[in-house]
Amino acid sequence: MTIADINTEIRDLCDADSTSLTAATLLYRVNEVYKQIVGKLIAIDRRWKFGDENYTSQPTFTQDLTNGQRQYDFPSSTFLNAYTVEVLDNHSNWHTLNRIDLEDVIRQNAQLEYQETSGRPNEYEMRDNFIYLYPPPDNGVNVTLTAGLRVIGQRGADVFTSAQVTTGTKEPGFAAPYHMLLVYRASLPHLLKYQPERLNAVYAEINRLDKDMIEFYSQKGRDASNSFLPRFKSHR
Repeated sequence: MTIADINTEIRDLCDADSTSLTAATLLYRVNEVYKQIVGKLIAIDRRWKFGDENYTSQPTFTQDLTNGQRQYDFPSSTFLNAYTVEVLDNHSNWHTLNRIDLEDVIRQNAQLEYQETSGRPNEYEMRDNFIYLYPPPDNGVNVTLTAGLRVIGQRGADVFTSAQVTTGTKEPGFAAPYHMLLVYRASLPHLLKYQPERLNAVYAEINRLDKDMIEFYSQKGRDASNSFLPRFKSHR
């Protein structure tokens, strides 16, 4: 289902046109729902590591390191989480860091004094929108400072742009059988205000598709391990 199809379906469901439901309003509402759906898929996905199919690059970003600096920005507006943090040593080899919590740090020492001597980081902590490295990197003796921090994570939705709405051919980056969720969920604000009598039927479809989508994505990666996947029963 393309973005043009989605907008047509929303207006049809709401008995609306391009005046009562403008392109700008639809773009905002569809994108907000799109972000919610991708967030849900990332949250339930245990093995497959869901990613929006519209991205053409790997979910990785690199950043320069600074001598003696612990704290580095994490681009949370793009990446919803990080599951691997690595540093590059001075021999061009990447090293995966062990994740710790702030509680682990302060149980042993004050945060600024924990592994305070600069060297090659071997642990990291995530707090707010930052990554903290322990110990802080040195000046290139044990690490490569230029693009020496690498994070592999999971990104949010590759949302639609107004230009893509005009073109009308882009599709959501999750499984096609569940694209109608964008239609039903993005229609809710209009229906709540103007056609509340339709809400029960729409909510029923949302619940049905939500359950089917969760069951579908919960099965991905079952060849890796069945024991850690949640079980969902369809009530159709």
